[in-house]
Amino acid sequence: MPQSQDDMRTYAALIRADFETYITDVQEYFRCVDEERARAFAEAREVSEDYGRFLDAVE
Repeated sequence: MPQSQDDMRTYAALIRADFETYITDVQEYFRCVDEERARAFAEAREVSEDYGRFLDAVE
């Protein structure tokens, strides 16, 4: 982070672009995590249903 006001003005566009890239990347990461979480829950539900059918068949 620049220390002086002049340096801040000089590097404002670069810092703004870096920040926007960072925020975009963070949002993309959280979308990916949310999608994987939903996929894992769906898989766990399917496995639980399969296991329930197995238990019903062996009892």
